[in-house]
Amino acid sequence: MQLPLLLDLLLAALIVIGTGFALIGSYGLAKLSDFFKRLHGPTKASTLGVGCVLLASMLFFTLRPGATGVSLHELLITLFIFMTAPISAHLLVKAALALDPSARPAAPTERGE
Repeated sequence: MQLPLLLDLLLAALIVIGTGFALIGSYGLAKLSDFFKRLHGPTKASTLGVGCVLLASMLFFTLRPGATGVSLHELLITLFIFMTAPISAHLLVKAALALDPSARPAAPTERGE
């Protein structure tokens, strides 16, 4: 039994987009210059990439021939990642600013000053 062509194309697109975002996030983690810039790679792009791959997996195991129901394992993993990535990034920034207060940006000034 085969999947319909449209579903195959959708799954392939989600996997390619997801791996592309994960690759961009990994490259940003390796190549950006300082800690605060490097934090954006895994928290933004890689999270979106992993989410796309997990969505493709959830669709495949739910819509494949002979499937017995909705596959919720991937949905739970995606929700866990989307909830924990911003929180861990926030805590890492707070820890970095506590270790080096000079890294804190200057306060914004009012217009006209």
